[in-house]
Amino acid sequence: LRYSRKEPNVEIGESVRGEDVYIIQSGCGEINDNLMELLIMINACKIASSSRVTAVIPCFPYARQDKKDKVGKNYNFGSRAPISAKLVANMLSVAGADHIITMDLHASQIQGFFDIPVDNLYAEPAVLQWIKENIPEWRNCIIVSPDAGGAKRVTSIADRLNVEFALIHKERKKANEVDRMVLVGDVKDRVAILVDDMADTCGTICHAADKLMSAGATKVYAILTHGIFSGPALSRINNASFEAVVVTNTIPQEEKMKHCPKIQFIDISMILAEAIRRTHNGESVSYLFSHVPL
Repeated sequence: LRYSRKEPNVEIGESVRGEDVYIIQSGCGEINDNLMELLIMINACKIASSSRVTAVIPCFPYARQDKKDKVGKNYNFGSRAPISAKLVANMLSVAGADHIITMDLHASQIQGFFDIPVDNLYAEPAVLQWIKENIPEWRNCIIVSPDAGGAKRVTSIADRLNVEFALIHKERKKANEVDRMVLVGDVKDRVAILVDDMADTCGTICHAADKLMSAGATKVYAILTHGIFSGPALSRINNASFEAVVVTNTIPQEEKMKHCPKIQFIDISMILAEAIRRTHNGESVSYLFSHVPL
């Protein structure tokens, strides 16, 4: 329900007194409206005397604004940049959230922005399963990070598959615009699998795919946790040399898949469901860091 000024109004339809409440709201679509709705729902449950409120946020909003970046050629503007991920953490805590469940934070240290427990789940086990089931030549693949910041992510996957890894060093003139790319590693005659946590306008991964093909890769796949796909992303993917672009459904992808047949998705609903079950029963959640629940 919304008032005439587009203000969300929340009413809890049944008693939550003494209950363990889980509110699922992904940071996608109309992100500011969704975030405000989430905050109001959390507060509504708390003042209705719920025992504990857990916010399940598959794609954490504002996660890329986790530090003061050096912006511009002369690096003059970083001191006036916000750290919006910290602001969102404060808002969730003040609203009354007792616990956060999310997936593949852009920077894992965002967990430290909270004074409440945060379970940062990983898509890696589901990604490994998808690679083994859908890429016949996976034993001759190489895992590639499209930037230096994702090196830890790709080395973990490469170690689990017992294959080699490479990375692409990129330089940006400004946000969402890549100036230059340098490939570090040998991809010749191998299947290259680009792995990243997020794809927005897809300029980076499409440039990276071209770089890998020109370096001799036989096929290029991209596996990304959060597929935002804004602006020209879908047309760029359609025109790029990908075999497939695989994302999880932390953000709904049905509409985008209609316009871009290269997009496939990994269902992570069972991971979130198992995390909720384990949290409610007081069981360990770390099992999900290395296993996909059946």
